[in-house]
Amino acid sequence: MAYPCGVSESARHRSLTIVALAAVLITTVSVARAAAQGRTEVVVNDAREYPESVTSSRDGAVFFGSLEKGIIYRAAPGASRAEPWVQPAAAGLQTVLGVLADDASSTLWVCSSAPVAPGATPPPVRDSSLKALDLRSGALKGSYPFPGGGVCNDIAVAPDGTAYATDTMAGRVLRLRRGAQALAVWSTDKLLASADGLALLADGALYVNTVQTGTLVRIPVNRDGSAGQAAKLETSRPLVRPDGMRSVNGMILLLAEGDGRLDEVTIDGDAARVNVLKEGLAGPTAVTLVGDTAFVLEAKLNYRNDPNLRSQDPGPFRAVAVPYRAPK
Repeated sequence: MAYPCGVSESARHRSLTIVALAAVLITTVSVARAAAQGRTEVVVNDAREYPESVTSSRDGAVFFGSLEKGIIYRAAPGASRAEPWVQPAAAGLQTVLGVLADDASSTLWVCSSAPVAPGATPPPVRDSSLKALDLRSGALKGSYPFPGGGVCNDIAVAPDGTAYATDTMAGRVLRLRRGAQALAVWSTDKLLASADGLALLADGALYVNTVQTGTLVRIPVNRDGSAGQAAKLETSRPLVRPDGMRSVNGMILLLAEGDGRLDEVTIDGDAARVNVLKEGLAGPTAVTLVGDTAFVLEAKLNYRNDPNLRSQDPGPFRAVAVPYRAPK
């Protein structure tokens, strides 16, 4: 690179640093896109594990959490099979619901709760915690119990490192500030009954869906970090058992509906436009975006919860690849 006369050495170094960082970013995006190419699905290499959530790191690795076995599975970048990666005893995992990869802190956030037998009614108070694992090694970095018990279901992380988690049983959102030693209750509202998936969008607000009532809720984040007033959004069509969702860019998120659909949801004020990307999926519960591919998880939980199906083989569990190019 040539420089005009009179440019200082420090300015040259800054320019080179900016170019180098840009090159790293371009390379990382390219690796993630390449990791998705050629994969029509990612299959979990186990049996009857009932994965409930899926996430991916920037390099294209895909992670699953097992509701039945409490194992974390990982598929290497570009790989089509996820292998057991973290065993329950290594991190004190029980029933694993939400998983979220946060490259900025090199953390895999994991929701762990006391197991409930198939078809059983959960007790009023359950041992539940948000756990932080090292994204590269799987080693446990921290464990944060839910105050008063509950069911940790899904996770979102803000740019400042604050982690949020839904409590489906108590209908609330908890918060773990960066560097904090304990979770704190951040938002409680009747609109949050059966709170499930959540995502942070470009307006800085937290968006939560409720799996039983099919509601999409916005919770503003006040300047002091406290929760604003929760508000129900009007969706362009009813949502049926909405579950895991992930932000894409701007005011767009991807959402898995338990009745078999993967949706793109665009937020505009108090309205939410729902566009179906794929139908006919086998009980989808979560989605993750790798490059230009959305991988939507088929959890097949009806085989676990329905007494008439419980003795049948649900077959392999997989995340199905759906081509998706995020709008600019």
